[in-house]
Amino acid sequence: MAPTALDIKDHHDSFSLPTTGGADVHPTARRSPEGGLIRVDAESTRYSDEGIKAVYTDRGASVEKDANGQLMVTKTERSFEFFTKTKVGRVGLMLVGLGGNNGSTVLATQLANKHRISWQTKAGMQVPNYIGSLVRASTINLGTDASGKSVHVPISDMLPMVHPNDLVIGGWDISGVPMDKALGRAQVLDYDLQRQVKPYMSGMKPLPSIYYPDFIAANQADRADNLIPGDDKQAHLDHLRADIRTFKADNSLDKVIVLWTANTERYADIISGVNDTAANLLASIKASHDEISPSTIFAVAAILEGAPFINGSPQNTFVPGCIELAEQHRAFIGGDDFKSGQTKVKSVLAEFLVNAGIKPLSISSYNHLGNNDGKNLSSQRQFRSKEISKSSVVDDMVSANQLLYKTAAELTKDTGEVHKKGEHPDHIVVIKHVPAVGDSKRAIDEYYSELFMGGRNVLNIFNECEDSLLATPLIFDLTILADLLTRVTYRELPAGADARTHEAEFLPLYSVLSLLSYMLKAPLVKPGTDVVNSLARQRSALDQFLKACLGLEHGSDLLLDTRIW
Repeated sequence: MAPTALDIKDHHDSFSLPTTGGADVHPTARRSPEGGLIRVDAESTRYSDEGIKAVYTDRGASVEKDANGQLMVTKTERSFEFFTKTKVGRVGLMLVGLGGNNGSTVLATQLANKHRISWQTKAGMQVPNYIGSLVRASTINLGTDASGKSVHVPISDMLPMVHPNDLVIGGWDISGVPMDKALGRAQVLDYDLQRQVKPYMSGMKPLPSIYYPDFIAANQADRADNLIPGDDKQAHLDHLRADIRTFKADNSLDKVIVLWTANTERYADIISGVNDTAANLLASIKASHDEISPSTIFAVAAILEGAPFINGSPQNTFVPGCIELAEQHRAFIGGDDFKSGQTKVKSVLAEFLVNAGIKPLSISSYNHLGNNDGKNLSSQRQFRSKEISKSSVVDDMVSANQLLYKTAAELTKDTGEVHKKGEHPDHIVVIKHVPAVGDSKRAIDEYYSELFMGGRNVLNIFNECEDSLLATPLIFDLTILADLLTRVTYRELPAGADARTHEAEFLPLYSVLSLLSYMLKAPLVKPGTDVVNSLARQRSALDQFLKACLGLEHGSDLLLDTRIW
């Protein structure tokens, strides 16, 4: 397969980037100014040719309940030094599902931006852009200027990040349709854009992939014509690892990121002795055990090749043995399931209602769409994976308000029956396949809530969107941030230690990249820690981390100067 090759002489490293101007370049596609936009003037932040070292103090509070039920709060402080390598290098993106709607849209839109392809629509001329990308199209509050006004900068300018135009894109698909034909099959982009970008895609064909019919809907069988032969899962794993190495070598890449944007699989059963530990998982792959899914094979291949792996679908790719394997290899993983439309809105609206003291009693969500994702989800076992990922999105917001929702202990006491979960809104999710609407997804949500003095409120939302045009910017975001997080290391500083003389080694971040949660419906987190679904908290965590890498405190909305004399 011929990837979207970049001439090495045209590739840019670190912040040594020329500013790309011109009326045909959208602000979201512009490059950072040469030398970077931001420089922190502080003793705790040091710059070198290798990177940025910054000391950050993580301040919090430890809470304990005494015998009388009073909460005792103790302030906590831990100091860390972060080191961010500023050389970005050449980054490759290998998509599992390259020939699908998302994969073909990722490739085509990157090419349109890279080659500045404008196209005619019924509303006029359109220029390519990265609207919808958190990294490329949103800003962060850096601080205030001399007049007290907030200064906002693009997230992409906070630290050295790979520009999406510079990604070398390739990947696998069970369908062998050439990429220009796959773009037409997807019916996502305007015809005039397709017409102009297809010549760049005509020489590309996805690499053969693996296909285990038990894991995806039977209605996908007619697409499965581009397969790695045989039933030997160890041979499949070895083949995928070789694909990653070859792609990296052929394109002179410093790093490869593998991202699953293929069909939703059914949930894999967690079986003792099969996929519960890293050793058992590897042995089960060697034995071609039936309960090892394609996505887990891809994840293991990426882990063993040192390539970050992101799961953009809802299935449980990261069985316990897979997480343990990533930990053993200090490899990076992230997931699960792109959070693009209805669920993102739900996480915001449910939090708004609960934080406003209003009690949602039920949340009913209905979707219909006509693309291949909808077709695959028309199978009950695959839909169940999606249902699970969508249904958990309000859990942490509900459990945070025990004034509105009873705890499991309170329900057990009230009913005399053991409850493992506290009070929770009724929550139902329905997805139907309607071929006529194609990639244009319709989502209808009803929020039924309790108000003051027993009153009731019904809030209905209707949302229509192009599914792949919401998911594609998330794929760029996940890739850009995954690359950045692999270049960040840290060390904890003892109280009073001087970072300049401290000798402890820098460590990589933990294997599970939970900072990617903003883009994912069912965030994968460090085992034993709570899942955060609140979109506001997820965004705040990412903002704080980027500032911490520069040694900056998180901006305060207290605006104390405006509250005092």
